[in-house]
Amino acid sequence: MMTGEYEETRSRFLKPINNTSVVQKVIDQLTLAMIHKELRPGDKIPTEVELSESFGVGRNSVREAIKILVSFGVLEIKRPEGTFVTGGFSDKMLDPLLYGIILDESDSMDSLKELREWLDTGMLLLAAKKSDAKDVKNLERAFEVLREKMGAGDDKAAFDADNVFHDVMAEITHNPLFSKIGKLVRLLTYEIRRRTFSNMTKTQEARDAMVQVHYDIFEAIRSRDTQKAAEIIKGSYFYERGVLDD
Repeated sequence: MMTGEYEETRSRFLKPINNTSVVQKVIDQLTLAMIHKELRPGDKIPTEVELSESFGVGRNSVREAIKILVSFGVLEIKRPEGTFVTGGFSDKMLDPLLYGIILDESDSMDSLKELREWLDTGMLLLAAKKSDAKDVKNLERAFEVLREKMGAGDDKAAFDADNVFHDVMAEITHNPLFSKIGKLVRLLTYEIRRRTFSNMTKTQEARDAMVQVHYDIFEAIRSRDTQKAAEIIKGSYFYERGVLDD
């Protein structure tokens, strides 16, 4: 950013702020500057002294706000140059959302199930639309590993293979947000998936059904036939078998 542009940008977003939750106000002000492209990825933000004077708040409040944004992966400190807006997406940016959901005291089981279904259906649709021959081959390999581990009765390896299958499915959407959010949702739904897998590996018939539904997902993507996408995804959870009842 050129010196003139830098000064002009500062004059727009460096305004005094009210005394309601001062640290949060500093965070909000900097966030708005990023939303309005007044601060862009890679830009150096003003110093603590400059921010303190412009916002009309103490340096401690500015320092705390910067620490929080650094912990969120939004800002990064490069010594001795200063503090900069992060140049891209970071896994740390999902951490506040993760902890917010974990610590939510409301009953979130149904909400998580709905989010999982929405995400998986979207991934199937987009993967079917955007995947190429190499992508389909990668998904096929992931499916074959899953089938092999299920057939061998290695439940832990099969569970890990299921995670890999869905990781590949997210990757071949060619939308990085699906990969990032997909991992978050799988982490949040770990207990749901573990209980499902535990119940769906008790009999050979259940194992076969688990393999079949993953093949159906693979085949829908390979053939680009998404008419039954939602039905396939919902069926892959096996709720009708009572897998979450115990």
